[in-house]
Amino acid sequence: MPNVRPVPTVRRRRLGEALRRYRNAAGMTLESASAGVGWLGPKLSRIETAQAHIKPTEVAELLKLYGVGDPEVVVALGGLAKDSRKKGWWQTYSGVVSPAYADYISLESDAESVRAYAPLLIPGLLQTAAYARETIAANATTRSAEEVAALAEVRQARQAVLTRPGGPLKLWAVIHEAVLHQRFAARPAIMREQLQRLLDVAELPNVTLQVMPLAATPHPGGAGGFSLAGFPGPMPDVVTLENLIGATYVEGSDEVRVFADAFERIVAAALSMDDTLALVAQLEERSRK
Repeated sequence: MPNVRPVPTVRRRRLGEALRRYRNAAGMTLESASAGVGWLGPKLSRIETAQAHIKPTEVAELLKLYGVGDPEVVVALGGLAKDSRKKGWWQTYSGVVSPAYADYISLESDAESVRAYAPLLIPGLLQTAAYARETIAANATTRSAEEVAALAEVRQARQAVLTRPGGPLKLWAVIHEAVLHQRFAARPAIMREQLQRLLDVAELPNVTLQVMPLAATPHPGGAGGFSLAGFPGPMPDVVTLENLIGATYVEGSDEVRVFADAFERIVAAALSMDDTLALVAQLEERSRK
């Protein structure tokens, strides 16, 4: 059977980026590092570009060569190597979940926190089932009704990270006020239920919710929405940008820092959490009339 070239996953990309960063910090070239661990050919280059697997023991060997002795770093990167082939629950939906979307779900499931600016839709982790179905159907114009239903199930299943045992995901979402005024003509109750969902989930201690008011001063969110996944220990954060055909990722530390700084300014321009909940409650009450 011919060798199958591994498809770069977000876990392998994060690991490769981290190993490349530590190699550069040690002042070593690909050739000198490969020689240091007795590797021949382009193996290390392929690992750093997420084109090849690496064993946890090999990760430890490289880090030792680079002078990285922090046990937290060794354990974290070794765990990432071990999990790079791990399949998640979303593999059950492989027929409808694209590789890019699978990468995002993998990121979300590994993350310690997610900071998101949502100018167009309620974030997926906060959507009701009905809202998810309607918005997926509107955006995924080439999908069948069965595929839309399956994608809505996936979106609901993702929300388990907010209540997972041993450490729920910390979610900080800033939603533009215009999103809260959206209406579904055929099913007007959808938005009312969605507003109530926001009020309910905001009671979780790991969820921070803010609304960007229509009258807000200019802020970096004008460039579009994004989500920033944060990871424990030494692992670098990853930014996700979504569009109609999938998602792209920003993984370089300097580029990620741009989005982290932008999110701080977005937060500063948004309503406080108390004012946000008061506005959502007001809109939910109004929707009943």
